[in-house]
Amino acid sequence: MAEKLADPADDLLSKVAARVRDGELTRQEAAQMGVLLLIAGHETTANMIALGTLALLQNPAQLALLRDSDDPKLVAGAAEELLRYLNITHSGRRRVALEDVEIAGQVIRAGEGIIMPNDIGNRDPDVFPDPDRLDVRRDARRHVAFGFGVHQCLGQPLARVELQVVYGTLYRRIPTLAAAVPIEEIPFKHDGQVYGVYELPVTW
Repeated sequence: MAEKLADPADDLLSKVAARVRDGELTRQEAAQMGVLLLIAGHETTANMIALGTLALLQNPAQLALLRDSDDPKLVAGAAEELLRYLNITHSGRRRVALEDVEIAGQVIRAGEGIIMPNDIGNRDPDVFPDPDRLDVRRDARRHVAFGFGVHQCLGQPLARVELQVVYGTLYRRIPTLAAAVPIEEIPFKHDGQVYGVYELPVTW
C-alpha cells in the first residue's frame, strides 16, 4: 500500500490507495482491503483447484465423466458440485438474532448468537440427496459455498469462470494425471481462513 501511495499505477490497489489520499479510507483499512482481495481473490480459487483435482483423483469415475466430455454444461455443473462437496471456507456465518425466530423447529431467542457453517448446509440431505457422494452430474446450484442473499461473495462470477476453465481443460490436457503420493501424505491446511492443501504432488 505504501508503494501504491507513493507511485500509483493503473491497478486495483492504486485505486484503493487513491481513497486513502482522498480521506475515504485509513491506510490500515486500505491494507486490510488488500489482504482481503488477496485471500478472497487468489487463495480461495487456488485451493479450490487443488482440492477439486484431489477429489476427482479420489473419484476416478467422476473424473472420467469430466475428462471425456466437451459439454460446457457438464463442466459448469461439475464446478458447482465441487464447490458444494468441498466447501473451502470453514468459518461459518456468525449472527445474533434481533428477535425470536424459529428455524426447523428450533427457537432462537433474541440476543442469542448462532453460527451457520456452509459445509453443513451443503451436506443437507433434504436439499442434496446422498450428500457425501461426489456426483458431477448433480444439480448443485443451490449450494451456499459463496454465501447467501445479500452476503454473497462478490467474486463468484470470476471464480466460476476460473474453475470451469481449469476443470474443463486440465484433465483433457493431461489425461493420465494421478496423485504422486497417498492421500495420507498430503499436507492439508487446517490453520487458516481458507481450507486447502499446502501441496498436491502429481504425476502423469
